[in-house]
This record gives sequence, structure tokens and C-alpha cells, in this order.
Amino acid sequence: MAATPSVPSTITEPDYQLGSGDKVRVTVYGEPTLSGEFFVTGSGLVSLPLVGEVKAAGLSVGQFQDAVQKALSDGYLKEPRVSAEVLGFRPFYILGEVTKPGTYPYTSGLTVLNAVATAGGYTYRADKNKVFIKRNGETSEVKTELSPSTTVAPGDTIRIGERFF
Repeated sequence: MAATPSVPSTITEPDYQLGSGDKVRVTVYGEPTLSGEFFVTGSGLVSLPLVGEVKAAGLSVGQFQDAVQKALSDGYLKEPRVSAEVLGFRPFYILGEVTKPGTYPYTSGLTVLNAVATAGGYTYRADKNKVFIKRNGETSEVKTELSPSTTVAPGDTIRIGERFF
């Protein structure tokens, strides 16, 4: 029997990488017309006033902040001070043996058990010991033992399987 890969049980916010569907707030100190709330597009870019599109997908919030600051300092502003924060994460998806499968908003620190509760709980056929998780950007799902600390990341697809007997 082949060994199944395991899913990391935690995600730390500083390591969070922006992706399509995230909503970010960019604040440029002293420049209210350049500040605002923006979405990361399907192509992974954020369209900002004055500088145009800035790559966001795959970057941490700090790296994105630095990219915006660099874009603004390239002939637009002298020593811009920029801050960025995530206002809304991309949703997670849950399917399988839950009462209300679907798309739900992600909240920081979300676990699989919280996700199941959000989806109305398990059905009577649910396997409460294992979960299948497909991380955002991955091509296949990974089976892992379900524990209270199994976390969900934005964009993940969670599948609760059926138990046998």
C-alpha cells in the first residue's frame, strides 16, 4: 500500500500568500486618492490608481506592500509610505457528507471541524475520522486523519468522505 502524503496541520498568517479573490486595503500615507480597497484579479494582479497593475498573487502581504511602494517610488512619489492588509480572504469549498455543501467565506484560524459546522454538520453517513483536502493551487486532494487542529486555508476544497458500516 502506497503512503499517502499528509497535509500540514497549520497555516500561519505571516506565510499567507495572496491569491485571486482576496480583497486588500492599500493605504498610502498622505495620499487618500491613492488609497483604497482592491481585489486581486483572476490573473493575480491588483489595479491601483496612478501605477496601474501590480502583481499580488503568490506574494505575502509584506512583499505586496513592498511592490506597491516600489511602483509608487518609480517616478510618481518621493519616499512613499505604504501599508497593506487583507480585508477578505478567498472562500473555501466543502463537499461530500455534510448537510449543506457549498462555498463559504474563510475566517482566520478556520479548522476542518469549524468548516463542517458552517456547512450544517455531518450527514449520518460521514466518515468522521478522515478528510480529503485539496489546497488552493494544487492538482490533487490529500487524505489526512481528522483532528481538532486540522486547518483550512483560503481557497481550499474540503471533502468529507462516506464511511463504510
